[in-house]
Amino acid sequence: MCGIIGIVGKNPVNQLLYDGLLVLQHRGQDAAGIVTCDGNTFFMHKNNGLVKDVFQTRHMRSLVGNAGIAHVRYPTAGSSNAAEAQPFYVNSPFGIVLGHNGNLTNSEQLKSEMFRQDLRHINTSSDSEVLLNVLAHEIEKTSRNAVLNTRYGF
Repeated sequence: MCGIIGIVGKNPVNQLLYDGLLVLQHRGQDAAGIVTCDGNTFFMHKNNGLVKDVFQTRHMRSLVGNAGIAHVRYPTAGSSNAAEAQPFYVNSPFGIVLGHNGNLTNSEQLKSEMFRQDLRHINTSSDSEVLLNVLAHEIEKTSRNAVLNTRYGF
């Protein structure tokens, strides 16, 4: 069980994401994370602990942008390592961020396939990071000849 919130707005979303995580804190007390997007740049802060302990004023100031996702974690797979706090980010293709609530029953098989097919290295034991890399692989495969339109900033 985890809690996930996403917001796209016309104004900065960092405080709304933080407030949303406080309301969702009962869904996970192990870790919390926020990623915001400003133009073509992601800003991230995540760590183990309760929302009020993970985010301080300096962290909130650095989370700029009018779009973002946030996650509170209750571990059902993987470990309690801070590296497994979500959301996860992968740079290729285009830059993708993922927050996930659920379990992959075949994550070890998918992890092996990702390395064999795409030379993708999974950094944690989290099945959510595996899912992100599978998604990235499929997007890359279907968009090989596509042209990215950055007119809108994301």
